[in-house]
Amino acid sequence: MAASSRAQVLRLYRALLRESQRFSGYNYRTYAIRRIRDAFRENKNIKDSEKIEELLNKAKANLEVIHRQV
Repeated sequence: MAASSRAQVLRLYRALLRESQRFSGYNYRTYAIRRIRDAFRENKNIKDSEKIEELLNKAKANLEVIHRQV
């Protein structure tokens, strides 16, 4: 994975965690944080650039959903 792609993934990961911290309900907040961490851990060894792009787009869409719900 290229350095810029790695930086982009880390930036998105931090943004997702930061945004999910804003949920007022404890259960929603902890579920979102757990789900984000698990998803990133599960997909950390993927080398296929197309699959990485697909996962990045999915994560960006999820960030927008979290942002709207908070």
